[in-house]
Amino acid sequence: MKWHPREFGGTRRNPDQVKKDGWQDQGMLAVSVEDDRLTWPEKELIRQLGEKLYGKRKEEAHGQ
Repeated sequence: MKWHPREFGGTRRNPDQVKKDGWQDQGMLAVSVEDDRLTWPEKELIRQLGEKLYGKRKEEAHGQ
């Protein structure tokens, strides 16, 4: 017999479902600049917001 604490057994949510739930439940947004569903202006906006809040990405800072 296996015992799992409540909500710790069963199936795992896929990453997109976790992101969707985070947005709908807590107003948190996790977006990749490389997401193919986004247009170039949307990707650029995400990049600019990320740099404003957290600074340049390591690969951009080192010119890779």
